[in-house]
Amino acid sequence: MKTYIVANWKMYLNAEESFKTAEHIKANLTKRDNLELIVCPNALAFNGVRDILKDTVSYGAQNVAWTPLGAYTGAISALLFYQDGARYALVGHSERRYIFGEDNEAVRKKMNACIDTGLIPILCIGETHDDKEEEKQEYRIKKQLMKALEGLDLQGIVPLVAYEPVWAISNFGIGQPCDPEYANQMHAIIKKELTQYTDAAIPVLYGGSVDNNNIASYVARENINGVLVGSASTNGHVLLDLLDKGAQC
Repeated sequence: MKTYIVANWKMYLNAEESFKTAEHIKANLTKRDNLELIVCPNALAFNGVRDILKDTVSYGAQNVAWTPLGAYTGAISALLFYQDGARYALVGHSERRYIFGEDNEAVRKKMNACIDTGLIPILCIGETHDDKEEEKQEYRIKKQLMKALEGLDLQGIVPLVAYEPVWAISNFGIGQPCDPEYANQMHAIIKKELTQYTDAAIPVLYGGSVDNNNIASYVARENINGVLVGSASTNGHVLLDLLDKGAQC
């Protein structure tokens, strides 16, 4: 199975900065068969980044609306992103869940919209600090997986799952990456749980304060198939270093 690196630029870069970073990636990127880079710029920069990096990386939406078209001010649907060249979409990212209040029902609708459109969803799951302290981390991720996947017709699409413990993300908790072995054990639990919903080998990625100094400690683990990277991926030099180290594991 290849290694996936998802660069989620969130709202860190404006359009000009996004284009500059994309140009740096284009000029210095070495393509590798065993690694896939998925860049998720903000919506204002999406088309420009796509045009710069055309045919060199994959593109993803940071968020999608579940309704394809209509009177939904401010929304951008899975269909519209797909028509503009996106192949992937983040679904259920912890910031969408815990800042914007998206519940499991909203996540399920977005999963359906992606599948129906042809986008590959990157389903984000993970426990909070309180869940971990109360030893409810397995319960939390199993419930999130069930709500997102139970009875879902994947229509031949193989989604990705990103395990992002909320307490390891700087916006919500201590902002420290979790122990790689703990992450590996949680990935094993997730992979076992996924067999209830599909026979496909679903890649499971780790997300949570990943950078070029710790990426190798995660992707070298047997159950971790890549990483979801936030702020560290917005620096072109750091992102290329992430790719180099990820490809070596």
